[in-house]
Amino acid sequence: MQTATLNSSLAELGWKNCFQQQLSLEEWEGFQPGRVIQQHKSELQVLTEDGPVIVNAPISANGGIEAVTVGDWLLLDTDKRIVRLLERASVFSRKAAGSKVEEQLIAANIDTLFIVTSLNNDFNLNRVERYLVLAHEAGVEPVVVLTKADLCQSEDFLNECIEKIQSLDGFLAVVALNALDISERTKLAPWCATGNTLALLGSSGVGKSTLVNTLLEDGVQATGGIREDDSKGHHTTTSRSLHIIPSDGAFGGIVLDTPGMREIQIANSGEGIQEAFADIIGLSQQCKFGNCEHQSEPGCAVRAAIDSGVIALRRLQSFQKLQREDERNSASLAQKRMSDKKLHKYYRSVQADNRRFKNR
Repeated sequence: MQTATLNSSLAELGWKNCFQQQLSLEEWEGFQPGRVIQQHKSELQVLTEDGPVIVNAPISANGGIEAVTVGDWLLLDTDKRIVRLLERASVFSRKAAGSKVEEQLIAANIDTLFIVTSLNNDFNLNRVERYLVLAHEAGVEPVVVLTKADLCQSEDFLNECIEKIQSLDGFLAVVALNALDISERTKLAPWCATGNTLALLGSSGVGKSTLVNTLLEDGVQATGGIREDDSKGHHTTTSRSLHIIPSDGAFGGIVLDTPGMREIQIANSGEGIQEAFADIIGLSQQCKFGNCEHQSEPGCAVRAAIDSGVIALRRLQSFQKLQREDERNSASLAQKRMSDKKLHKYYRSVQADNRRFKNR
C-alpha cells in the first residue's frame, strides 16, 4: 500500500486507550495489535508497527468468515495469525444493497465522518440526512464537505447550500472547498490530527478520491469525471482502504476512502434517526396526542411548525421515510438472525446425532 509507512507507531495508526484497556498484560507482551487497512474476500491486509502483513480472515463459530471490516483492530500472534478481534469504538453498517437480507459492514473505529457532496445537481439534503443518521448511530462526529466550490454557479448558490445544510443542525460543521487545490486541505485541519481516523462517504463523482489524493498529497486513488447532463459520477474507487496522511506535526491522521454507494439502506438506527432529527423529535413531544402521526391530527406541534415555516415539509417526509425503512429493515434482519440461529442449532443437532451413531 503506497501510503502506509513501514514503521508507523500504534498512535499514528489510530490506537487509543479504549483498545489498550481491552488487553491483559500477558496479551500485550505476547501478541501484536494490527489494524485492517484492506479487505480481499478471505484475506486481510493488516498494518502493524513492523509493517503490513497479509492474514487469513477469521473463521466464525459456524464455519463462515467472521464479520471483519476495514478499520478493525486485531490481535496477532508471533506467526501473524489472528488471536481475536478487539471491540470496536464505532462501526458503520448498512443493510446490504438490493433484496439481500443481511447487514453489511462499511468501516470500524472511525472518529470523524466527512459527508461529501458536490455543489452541482448532486446536492441533495435527503441524502445528507441519511448519512447523518449513520454518523449519529455510530457515535461519530459528522462534517459536511461541499466539493467543487470552484465550479459553483454563483456565490449565492454556495451560501444557499450552506444555509440549507446548517438548517438541519445549527452545530453541524460545513466546509466548502476545491478538492483539486492542495492548499484547500487546510480547511479540514481541525479534524486531521495524527491518529484521528477519517471516513469519506458520498455518491459517485462527488470528488471523494480527489479529496483523498489532496489530503495525502499524492495520486494514490484513481479519479474520474461526471456526466455533465445529470452530474452523475462513475465508480473510481472499487474497494475500501485506509491511508495514512503524511504528518507534519500540525496535519495528519488516517483516511478511509469508500466506493460511491448509490444505495444505503439503514437498519437498527433508531438512535441515529432521533439525533439526526432532534428538532422533529422535540416538537413531537409537544403534540396533543402521544401517538400523533403528524398528518391532520388536532394539536400537532410538528404540523404547526411546518405551517409557520419553522421546519420544511420535506424534512418531515424524510424523517418518516427513514423511520419506515429502519423499522422494515431492522425487522427483516432480526428475522434472518433468528432463522440463522435455528438453522445453526439444527446443524449441531445433526452432527451430535451422527457422532452418537458413529460411536455405537
